[in-house]
Amino acid sequence: MNTRKPIALLIALMMALTALCVPAAAESSTELIVFAAASMTETLTELKTAYEAANPGVSLILSFESSGTLKTQIQEGAECDLFISAGQKQMNQLDISADASVNTEGLDMVLQGSRINLLENKVALVVPEGNPKGIESFDDLAEKLEAGTVFMAMGNSDVPVGQYTQKILAFYGLDEAALANAGTLTYGTNVKEVTTQVKAASVDCGVVYGTDAFSAGLEIVDTATAEMCGQVIYPAAVMKESRHPEAAQAFLTWLTGEEASAVFSAVGFTPVPQE
Repeated sequence: MNTRKPIALLIALMMALTALCVPAAAESSTELIVFAAASMTETLTELKTAYEAANPGVSLILSFESSGTLKTQIQEGAECDLFISAGQKQMNQLDISADASVNTEGLDMVLQGSRINLLENKVALVVPEGNPKGIESFDDLAEKLEAGTVFMAMGNSDVPVGQYTQKILAFYGLDEAALANAGTLTYGTNVKEVTTQVKAASVDCGVVYGTDAFSAGLEIVDTATAEMCGQVIYPAAVMKESRHPEAAQAFLTWLTGEEASAVFSAVGFTPVPQE
């Protein structure tokens, strides 16, 4: 009896089955690259776990930095599917539909129709444990800055938290350059650096987002009003060059839902109602 033929057929069958199975096993998940403001580190990291569990075919690659740095990276060609900024300015600088006075280079990097206002935050005045300098409010801070009796940390001028702080200083008629020259100000490249300086008590106070104060367990002595620095709105949008625009849009839509909103609200964000 010739056993070679049945064995050959069996081998061929096994190879065919393997060929059918390998693509499914080797098929990689959709990787979404999300650029988000540093102030979203804790919340988005938590939401990543929940979203990936509910969507096993999607893997979220999160990159956190100051919105200004992320905007520059996108402009210079960094791959990004979804951008969540802590300020409108950085998103406007990439959005062709924004006013030309802001989008001065005519950049067209936002997928039109995808942009939304996702969250609102608050700008908070925080102090180290024990509040050694007894800072009570922004009014009190302004007086002590002018007198040169406190050392404050704030964000750089190219990041939203720094820009909001500049507005607060201007509201009180304080000259930022003069304060810096007098040695009463120090800077952080993003809100997390400012938070760290306050937590370490290397400064007497700092201006951060309310959500960062919550995450770091810092004492908030005052919260800025809209009159002082405007609303703190976080816009989000799918990028025009996204390799997975539909998946990016699906994740952005999920971020506006009940599960994500509960996580955002728990740390002090206010979800912006979507029409």
